[in-house]
Amino acid sequence: MTIAVLNAMLKPWLEGQLPDWVEPRWYASKDEVFALAPKAEIGWFDMYTKADVVKVVTLAERMRWLNTGYAGLDFFPLDLMAERGVRLTNGAGINAITIAEYVVMGMLSFAKDYPAVLRAQARGEWLKDSPGKRELFESRALILGHGAIGQEIDTRLAAFGVEVTKVRRTPGPGTLGPDEWRARLGEFDWVILAVPQTPETEGMIGAAELAAMKRDAVLVNIARGGVVDQDALVAALQERRIGGAFLDVTTPEPLPAGHPLWRLDNAVLTMHLSGRAQTRMYERAARRFLRNLPRFRSGEPLEAEADLTRGY
Repeated sequence: MTIAVLNAMLKPWLEGQLPDWVEPRWYASKDEVFALAPKAEIGWFDMYTKADVVKVVTLAERMRWLNTGYAGLDFFPLDLMAERGVRLTNGAGINAITIAEYVVMGMLSFAKDYPAVLRAQARGEWLKDSPGKRELFESRALILGHGAIGQEIDTRLAAFGVEVTKVRRTPGPGTLGPDEWRARLGEFDWVILAVPQTPETEGMIGAAELAAMKRDAVLVNIARGGVVDQDALVAALQERRIGGAFLDVTTPEPLPAGHPLWRLDNAVLTMHLSGRAQTRMYERAARRFLRNLPRFRSGEPLEAEADLTRGY
């Protein structure tokens, strides 16, 4: 029997579906998972704080496969896991649909200045004209990162008639390579960040990149706060050097109450809610986990298996 330590929240989708060679040990609290972790050969540890994730993974010395619903892996002890030979599968793609919908929502909110409409409603004012007159149709978007989320965004924007250019490691038709996109930044109405946070992407949008963008371009970040130099972004927004920013992620999270981003009328903050705006996250993650179990047992490649060296 292979011991799998699993969150009790997953019982509705896993109980009765696990193969007979898996012995589940369910946890419902932090103390329970810390106690069970040393026994785990398979672990599914989605803790609320990064420190708890590191602690539980460190305790799981027998673990051979860690599954997580997190897409970003920048805070996992990847070196320790590589040293122990642990395989890691993450939540890449599980939330891609709802996050892509959030991106479209954010773009439309800027195009039509929907926040201004809501403010008028709160004042009881009947507007005689639309505060926003931009159309997505025939606008140009740059998507940095063309993984599961980037692909879902691409599909939805194509339906709106947006001309999409992608950035990925291997250039091809309609794509740019990692060293090509900066010289083209001034061509795009929308710059969408869907990259993992790694040493390569840390601060990839800084003062120089913001200065290269069109004056009415909107930055959309559903990646990680750390991929943007936030101080440089605040300055660019305050000085109206770009059209705006739709930010689902910030540094830090939660954003402190007095931070200037809260007060800027050309920034929209959505508090890292994009992946949570759904009811099917655990169901989708459980189905993938069940598909991966026989693959793990036979030593085959796993769906959404991360490269511990690259960090995604």
